[in-house]
Amino acid sequence: MTTPITDRLRELGLELPRLPQPAGSYVPFRRHGDIVYLAGQTSSRDGKAIYAGALHGPDDVERGYAAARLCMLNLLAALSQACDGDLDLVGGCLKVNGFVLAAAGFDAVPAVVNGASDLLIELFGDAGKHARTAVGVAVLPRNATVEVEAVFFLKS
Repeated sequence: MTTPITDRLRELGLELPRLPQPAGSYVPFRRHGDIVYLAGQTSSRDGKAIYAGALHGPDDVERGYAAARLCMLNLLAALSQACDGDLDLVGGCLKVNGFVLAAAGFDAVPAVVNGASDLLIELFGDAGKHARTAVGVAVLPRNATVEVEAVFFLKS
């Protein structure tokens, strides 16, 4: 079944990855009524770190942006599962939290997390706009460059 969001992904040259298996005692999403809480997803694909290691300076922003974008693709795979494969059931994004493995002094964390935010807006338009937190951290699971979590709501 093809949907407008699926078509939009294809237009952007993107494909949802397989949903990563949880690496601990949690589930990839939890749905409560029309709210879907998504567990954090890292900058990995098929269990392999695509983007790993800390970001150090301005030259690393592009790499971090791509890592955040991959995190959002992983999140969208979980969201798709929560919607039984139909992302057109998504009413919008409420909140995104981005965590960036940042070396001391790296202050471009918001620019990195824009990789996740921009993808949502490209796919969902105004419904993709959200509240957001972007934090630089010293450690992420398996040395991932970025981890992102999000909260969405579904259409009534």
